Amino acid sequence: MLNTKDLSRIKGFRFPRSVIGYAVWAYHRFALSLRDVEDLLAERGVTVSYETIRDWVSRFGHQFAAKIRRDRSAPADKWHLDEVVIQIKGRSHWLWRAVDAKGDVLEILIQSRRNKAAARRFLRKLMKRWGQPRVLVTDKLRSYGTAKRELVPGLGHWSHKGFCGCRP
Repeated sequence: MLNTKDLSRIKGFRFPRSVIGYAVWAYHRFALSLRDVEDLLAERGVTVSYETIRDWVSRFGHQFAAKIRRDRSAPADKWHLDEVVIQIKGRSHWLWRAVDAKGDVLEILIQSRRNKAAARRFLRKLMKRWGQPRVLVTDKLRSYGTAKRELVPGLGHWSHKGFCGCRP
């Protein structure tokens, strides 16, 4: 958690730095909603509205988010890549997502296509930021394999169907 003594701008608020720091940290670290953070504080005996938490997040959130990003450990060497279709203003787009073996989201990219060029763009962006993994785990989309062969031919690649929703 961020050392709240570094945040001199918190002086003059009704609640102590530790409460404000905990609320903003929990919001950013665990991707909670404002009402979830309100419930967490209520369990600790602090009565505060979600609007107040929203104000704290807008004022101090960038400092906490930057600190959390800096302190995050290096990603695991096994990455899971997947894509899903989403609707934005009535049009279909593809949400590409990379998650490491520890469950941390490495990258998210929204594109209008689901082809080799889109997979190459996603992999290039991912590896530019995080380096090269030991192995990629993907679904059966062949675009991943061709993009991987172009960018890093020696990289391990596992593809699987995933959970099919079949009955046991």
